[in-house]
Amino acid sequence: MEERTAKSAESAPGGKITLCIVEDDSRIRWGLSTILQEEPDFECIGEFASGEEALKHIPVLKPKVVIMDVNLPGMSGIDCVQRLTAGENAPQVIMLTVRQDSEIIFASLAAGACGYLLKPPTASQLVDAVRDVFSGGAPMTASIARRVAQSFKKQEPKNQQLQTLTPREVEVLELLAKGFAYKEVAADLEISYSTVQRHIESIYRKLHVHSRTHAVTKFLGA
Repeated sequence: MEERTAKSAESAPGGKITLCIVEDDSRIRWGLSTILQEEPDFECIGEFASGEEALKHIPVLKPKVVIMDVNLPGMSGIDCVQRLTAGENAPQVIMLTVRQDSEIIFASLAAGACGYLLKPPTASQLVDAVRDVFSGGAPMTASIARRVAQSFKKQEPKNQQLQTLTPREVEVLELLAKGFAYKEVAADLEISYSTVQRHIESIYRKLHVHSRTHAVTKFLGA
């Protein structure tokens, strides 16, 4: 089993986005690493072929972003993400998969993933997704975003917590579900960034959640 864990997060120059890759296919892992290392502000500090190995090293390496395959040998990528994102200073996770199954998508988001890309992502898709998730976005390929949006349209509020949301908070959540970053929500709704933050704080309080991912998945009924 191939892996690379030689560097620590502290070894990356200041300001760089440190990353780890969890992918069992060595060719895909090499391809992802090659794309990421070409960006001057990216630093790939760990590559792992299984969730078990990732759990041993990623909490120590403390990357800012993790690229995670859904279908891993042994522990699934979803289970690995759930454990990686359970503690403080958790990395932002982008899932990679060949499947567009709604249950898998929502299970990944509920586990703590912030983005979802289909394999094989293009170089621009991968790089843009890393930058997006690092800046607070929730990157998804177009087909995945459509599936999320379609599921959103089918959902009706299922409990009293959701019923307490204001129309504006519903609009904010709908845009977050589509992968909008906070600044994009502000632009789309023609409100200030600080107003978006206040809406999100209110949403978290009403839904009893502590992250945008859990707010969105609860809103969508995942």
